Amino acid sequence: MLDFAVCVGGIYVCFLTWSTMQERVTTATYGADHQQFKFTIVLNLIQAMMASLIGYVYIRGVQRKPMLEMNAHRWKRFFQVALLSSSASPFGYMALRYINYPTMTLAKTCKMVPVVFMNKLLYRRHYPTYKYAVVAMVTAGVSAFMLFKTSSKRGGVSTVEVVENSLYGLLLVLINLTIDGAVNSTQDQVFAEDPEITGQHMMCMMNLCSTVLMAAWLLNPFNPELVSALRFLHTHPRAMADIGMFAVCGSLGQCFVFYTLAKFGSLTLTTVTVTRKFLTILISVFYNGHPLNSRQWSATGVVFSGIALDVYMKQTSKKPTAKAIVLDDTQQLDTLEKLAKVDIVSTAELHANIEQKIDDIPATRHELRRRQQQLVEVAAT
Repeated sequence: MLDFAVCVGGIYVCFLTWSTMQERVTTATYGADHQQFKFTIVLNLIQAMMASLIGYVYIRGVQRKPMLEMNAHRWKRFFQVALLSSSASPFGYMALRYINYPTMTLAKTCKMVPVVFMNKLLYRRHYPTYKYAVVAMVTAGVSAFMLFKTSSKRGGVSTVEVVENSLYGLLLVLINLTIDGAVNSTQDQVFAEDPEITGQHMMCMMNLCSTVLMAAWLLNPFNPELVSALRFLHTHPRAMADIGMFAVCGSLGQCFVFYTLAKFGSLTLTTVTVTRKFLTILISVFYNGHPLNSRQWSATGVVFSGIALDVYMKQTSKKPTAKAIVLDDTQQLDTLEKLAKVDIVSTAELHANIEQKIDDIPATRHELRRRQQQLVEVAAT
């Protein structure tokens, strides 16, 4: 119970602080001259450096595992994902100049739309019918949210200009989500073709490659962004503190996500992250003054209902039958026994695998105990 409380608290504290800092850094003004921090590549560089460092510490310090052995193909795949990821983020930051944070947070729940589309387009993957229903609910909810947005003349800005700005902001979010869809589908492909790569490896190596790419871009002598950003941070030290908090909380939050996934499973993680997104909207609405009308709250409910349906259907479709469990595990044991006979795996490894399955799957206990005894008898002769 304590582990669960720490995981949930860690995700909430890290990502709610991260979202607050993200909104502040990208929309707030600093200093007496009321300047905004507009250097999105520098912001991404700082975040990527921190995420790579904390990912490395998590693998070596918390998991106590060796780093992934790299080869030319793995470097190529990590740089491919890093290039896409580095290209996506600036569009999300620029969108906040034209739409408020609750709108962007809700729009980003549409991430499954480009993920489904890009997976079908790039890798010809197919999805169950319910997935398309979820996509339709989320898309309809976000569209209604924008349609029901209250518009008025404020500060000399006409209604037409407000609508145009909102549409332009949503276009930037759409570009961000489309590239994110390519990132996620490419990551899925990397995991499928190389089972040794874990999520933690992806976090560490992808962000390391992103750091290299963005540093190369910023060190270009024809690009003044790095010098301008350093000058801004020197003049406005409060921005440096906000950016540091933003980078640290985002990276630590990812570690809590991986730990929660390993310890409590995907259903618990999805429930925690979905409620966290809803709390992000609430904090932005009440803390930062972005009020929503009743129809927008209804549209928000449609979006999160779609996400809840997605979670429910995923879990119900994953429940295996006892017969399937027995068949799967006895087949795995057959394979291990064959490998043990030709010394590809050791007898000790085979015993360890049998003991793990006896503890984890009661339905196969008798069969596995019988075969373990047979193995002991064979080894004794």
